[in-house]
Formats: sequence, structure tokens, C-alpha cells
Amino acid sequence: MLKKSSLVLWGVVLFVAWNALLLFFLWTRPPAFDNHSHLTEEVIRLAQDAELELEHQKDLLRQIHRYSALWSKKRKKVEETGRLPLPAAASDTGALPATEVVLHRSRASPDAVLPVVVIACDRSTVRRCLDKLLHYRPSRERFPIIVSQDCGHEETARVIASYGDAVMHIKQPDLSDIPVPTDHRKFQGYYKIARHYRWALSQVFRTFQYQAAIVVEDDLEVAPDFFEYFQAAFPLLLADPSLWCVSAWNDNGKEQMVEAGRPELLYRTDFFPGLGWLLLSELWDELEPKWPRAFWDDWMRQPEQRRGRSCIRPEVSRTMTFGRKGVSHGQFFDQYLKFIKLNDRFVPFTQLDLSYLKKEEYERLFLPKVYDAPELRVEDLQGNQHRELGTVRVQYSSRDSFKAFAKALGVMDDLKSGVPRAGYRGIVSFLYRGRRVYLAPPSDWTGYDPSWS
Repeated sequence: MLKKSSLVLWGVVLFVAWNALLLFFLWTRPPAFDNHSHLTEEVIRLAQDAELELEHQKDLLRQIHRYSALWSKKRKKVEETGRLPLPAAASDTGALPATEVVLHRSRASPDAVLPVVVIACDRSTVRRCLDKLLHYRPSRERFPIIVSQDCGHEETARVIASYGDAVMHIKQPDLSDIPVPTDHRKFQGYYKIARHYRWALSQVFRTFQYQAAIVVEDDLEVAPDFFEYFQAAFPLLLADPSLWCVSAWNDNGKEQMVEAGRPELLYRTDFFPGLGWLLLSELWDELEPKWPRAFWDDWMRQPEQRRGRSCIRPEVSRTMTFGRKGVSHGQFFDQYLKFIKLNDRFVPFTQLDLSYLKKEEYERLFLPKVYDAPELRVEDLQGNQHRELGTVRVQYSSRDSFKAFAKALGVMDDLKSGVPRAGYRGIVSFLYRGRRVYLAPPSDWTGYDPSWS
């Protein structure tokens, strides 16, 4: 802590000393030109150089001030708690044993600061994302906003800078191309995104030493209760080692497929949704040593990373993407993403009991609800038959039957390492023509088959 304070002091000393030397140089410089016009030009040039250098020094001072405030906050926390918020040590494989996860989580504070990390690049429309975040943010202290920018796009940088100290603007320093296999040249963008994520999350958890973070991308708009949702779900993430993230996203969240009148509904899912998600620093301790060079989100969905853990996700999404432009060239956007329903009703999640989402309690309540529901054929469901049955179950028994039924019912039919989008124990819950449907495997389901991909 003393070392960091010394750095701040030296930064201020350097700032003052540099400008004193600059002024001394200008005052004592002997006239170099007899020609009056040349002298004028030289003075103008020196003034311009001085102005540029002063701007550079001002930017440096702003950074010193910003980090000084951050270190002061850390120092205050140390004084209050009597200990430093040190990150948990990872094993040689980068994985944390379950007992260690429980131990570290029990020490974390449910009132910890939850920074929102906005991953930005070259979309000047990041303003739409930031405007909503700032509009709905209940507390600047609890939810600081850090915009991490890659790409070096000047227009986007100006937009971010226009928010002043309302957000922290950090810039990914390595803008170079990444050597990739010949057949992956068209995927250069995915490699750069993975590099940026690794750098940004390392800044949040290593440099700034936060206990947790909410990650959003620059093309996401958030719901009115976005912060309320994450604030309420955070203690669950701390308490239940079978959870590894909380997501704001429902992959099957089209307006006609969700119960918009019940925005308080939450589920567990084995599929990593992303698109507005909360993770703990302990998870980054585990993932950082083996972080992939590209396609980080699909990598997260592999069994080696998921390790049987789940995420929390809402019935009605708390984020909506407005960015068709991107490295995926609009993949899924026109067919699915632009139709996702963004919740527009505030749910006071922090006043609700969410303990039903803990693994044992959730399965005790959820599984009977699914398998007690009468089974119906897809054809009968499409024909709107047997409405009197209410909630129903459609059963699949193979990869092909899942994909066929999902496509017929409008559900996203792709599988990642055998896990369906929004699925829990292979069960996908959605509305079809106004009735609740569970697309589910047999009740004796024993696990995912990674070959179903």
C-alpha cells in the first residue's frame, strides 16, 4: 500500500517538475533568428509543442488521480476489514478443488463492489449501452463502470471520453495482428476478442482486485432491473459452488416464447449464455492460465471448463443486443437475436427469496414439475390440441430428435458439447402458443453426450 502511495506522489512530482523545466526552457532560450518572422514561427512551433506535451501530462495526471482514488478505496477497505483482498491461489492445472471454492466463497462479502466491464471496440453506438447503464445504475460506488476498449478506434474513444469521470476508460495496448493458422485467417477477429477479454478481465481482477464483475459488450442494452437482478443473485453465486455464473440472457427469449407477465421467473441452466454475465474472481483464477486464443464463449461451454456447474438465467432477458455488425457478420441476429424480448418491468429481486435456485432445492421442485407434466407429441402441439392439459412435455431421445423437435417448435436447435441452449439437465423450458412446454430427455437421463454437437 505504501508503495502505491509513493507511486502517486512520484507521479505528481514528475508532473510538476516537467512543466517547471519546460517553462524554464522557454524563458531562457536565446533568440535564434534575426528575422522577426522566423522568430514568430519558432515561438508558435514551441507553443504548439508545449501544448501537446501539456495535454499528455494532463492525461497522465488524470490517470494518477483515478488510480489514487482506487487505491484509497482499497486502503479504506483494509483498514475496515484488517486484511487485503488477495486472490485465491490456483492449482497447477488452473482448477480450484470444490472445497477451496466453498472456503473462498464463504469469505467473500455479499456487499462487494460489482464493477460493470463494458467490452468495446469500434462501435460508436456504445453510447446507447452506456446511457442505459448510467440511467439505471442505483449506485456509482457499488457499480463502477469500466469501459475496456480494443481496436484503437478514435471515434469510439471520443464517445467514451465524453462521459468524463462517470466511467473509467481503459485501453487494450496490444493492437497487433495475431498469427493464426492459414485456415483461420478469416477468424482473426475472434482471436483479437479473446485477447481483449483476457486483458480486460486481468485488469479487473489483478490490477483493480475486484471480487466479482459483470461483463457486457458494447452492443447490449440493459433492462430497468438489470442491476437489481445481479445484486440479488450475487449472494447465490457466493453460496452455491454448483454455480459459476449469473447471466442476464435467455437464448430462447423471443417475445412469443416467454411469459412476459412473470418477469420474476428465474432458472438454472447448464448452457453458458454470456451476453451480460457475472463471475467471481475465483473463477478467473481458474480460467486465466488456460484461456483460449479464440472462440472463448464456446470454449467456456466445454465440459473441461464447465465442470458440471450451472448458471442462473431469467425467463425474460435483462439484456438485448442491437449490434448486427460484428465478427460473426450477423449470425443468428436476423433469425433470433433481434427478436429477444427485453424486460420492461422492474422486479424487486433483492426483496425476494431466491434460495429455490440452489441446486438441491431447485431439482426437488423443478424435476417433478417437468416429469409430472403430460407428454404430448409435437404434431398435437402444433395442431393446438389438448389445450385442457395446460403445461406439457415433449420428449426427445437422440440428438436428431432434439434438433427436429426444437426446429419445429421455434427453439434454438444447436448444441454445444451436447448441451442445448437454456437447458438444465437437458430440459428446455419455453412457451409455445401461450402454453408452457418442457422439451426434455427421458426421466432416467444420466448426462450430456459431447458427441451431440
